[in-house]
Amino acid sequence: MTETSTLSVRSLLVAGTALALCSVPAAPMAATKPAQPAAKHAAPKKPPAPVLPEAGPEQREAAGLVFYGPYECELNQGIAIEADDAHAGYVRVKHGKAVYLMKPVLSSTGAVRLEDVKGETLMVQIANKSMLLNVKTGHRLVDDCVSAKQRELIETAARAKAAEAAASAASAAADAASAASAAASAAEAAASAASAAASAPR
Repeated sequence: MTETSTLSVRSLLVAGTALALCSVPAAPMAATKPAQPAAKHAAPKKPPAPVLPEAGPEQREAAGLVFYGPYECELNQGIAIEADDAHAGYVRVKHGKAVYLMKPVLSSTGAVRLEDVKGETLMVQIANKSMLLNVKTGHRLVDDCVSAKQRELIETAARAKAAEAAASAASAAADAASAASAAASAAEAAASAASAAASAPR
């Protein structure tokens, strides 16, 4: 085969290969899915407000006797009591992160009981202090809680007791002075009688 023939064959082979490559269809590009937005976490729903019976006259009276505001308790703890705006005649007691919805009840002894509507806790208010109890476990959550009103009552009682003690002391001193005066009078009378006896003729 001549050199010219060889070049012609090679040219035909190269042209055929190029034509074959051009006839192969290009592979389709994979479709890219759009990025999905990150799912948002739904905010937790607040529990519905409890349905409570309407407060009667006695409960409203007891609510009027509650000492509202902050309290200072033992071991540097504290509680706070406020009226519940959603339920007239009910109160909210805050202790730490817990909040208890309470029903005020006036006891026969004059103490005010705040009864948890869920039956978990009980707060007892007397003149000089308050305490919060867990009725399920039977122990005190916090004790020796004193509000501004209770502190005022404590100071008033202390002043009254001091005044009573001073009056008793003054009365005792007056009685002692009266007894001393009576003794002096008796001694003077005895001396006069003795003098008269000595002066009488024999």
